[in-house]
Amino acid sequence: MQTTEISAGLVIQGFAPPLKLSDFKLIAFDMDSTLINIECVDEIADAVGRKVEVAAITEATMRGEIADFKESLRQRVALLKGVSLASMEAVYAQRLQLNPGAAELVTACKKVGMKVLLVSGGFTFFADRVRDRLGIDFTRSNVLEIHDGVLTGRMLDQPWGDICDGAEKRKMLLETCAQLGIRPSQAIAMGDGANDLPMMGEAGLSVAYHAKPKVREQAMVAINSGGLDRLLEVLA
Repeated sequence: MQTTEISAGLVIQGFAPPLKLSDFKLIAFDMDSTLINIECVDEIADAVGRKVEVAAITEATMRGEIADFKESLRQRVALLKGVSLASMEAVYAQRLQLNPGAAELVTACKKVGMKVLLVSGGFTFFADRVRDRLGIDFTRSNVLEIHDGVLTGRMLDQPWGDICDGAEKRKMLLETCAQLGIRPSQAIAMGDGANDLPMMGEAGLSVAYHAKPKVREQAMVAINSGGLDRLLEVLA
């Protein structure tokens, strides 16, 4: 596969530009470390002194070294037991930021009539707020169980299933395409971790953002420096 660095930190492989943004009808984003700057589960764990332990599991999972995402997430969420809603609010208010270029890219996509999907192995507590900030059309993420204002260390099942893992991200991408009456080849998928690869493999254009090596190797576009809106350098 031919690989070309078209400018510093921006690599394309497996296709030749130009493509136009208006060639696509849907863009799907991972959330943690893609659309936003943090891994929410790691920052929540900091409130109970378990960030190092949880972050090590997160890193191994995102690198593809732990294959069972669902079990990995259950292990990490169990370590969050006892975290208060106030601590969750503090993570959102004090630590969570949109990654550079996120708002600009979403705005550009919506300007040409594209729909926007957020699919996350993270949590609705954050995903729903990011959705509202950016005007995102569709979301899928996980629900933390809360009792008496604190996390129980468990997640709640939802009508579509138990946990949004890589397979669920792929399924949601395909379901959204069907709902919109478009082909998966008319979708862009952006992510950074191994659990993003199933949906990236279905999309017409796959984009790795400051991603793990395994993801960079398989993506058609790799943004290794700068913001999310560097995708606009590839799509006229």
